[in-house]
Amino acid sequence: MSIFYTKEIVMTRIKCFYISLLFLGIGLQQSYSQTYKFRTSGFSVLEKNEKGKWGKWSDLSLVNISVTLDTDKNRIVVYSRNIQLYNILTYQPESESETDLVYSFICKDNDGVDCTVSIITRKKQENRKQLYITYSDHVIVYNIFTM
Repeated sequence: MSIFYTKEIVMTRIKCFYISLLFLGIGLQQSYSQTYKFRTSGFSVLEKNEKGKWGKWSDLSLVNISVTLDTDKNRIVVYSRNIQLYNILTYQPESESETDLVYSFICKDNDGVDCTVSIITRKKQENRKQLYITYSDHVIVYNIFTM
């Protein structure tokens, strides 16, 4: 009977251990979910021409709109006149070079079109931040700053 009793105690302790790990995992996941808020100061657009070649960037237009990166809801929202919603499908690994720090996300926009959204910090430009929304045929860039 003492062997059965010992097995029962061991199984109870193992269950308690796994339950503790489960709650710890849930707690850590929630603590890492965050919302980042930005404001834009300008935007520009780059488009491909009829031959599939990239054209020139449009003149920088001044805009003051909000942008939110919500890692809890896995989305990026640009609150322009027509709200742009990007559902994050994949968080890409951070990449860093001498000049840039890049956080990229594979997304689907409001219309279900695939795109890549990147937040780039320009290290040699006083850590200026930019938001790039890249499609197969055009790119939108916003100059952003943290709120």
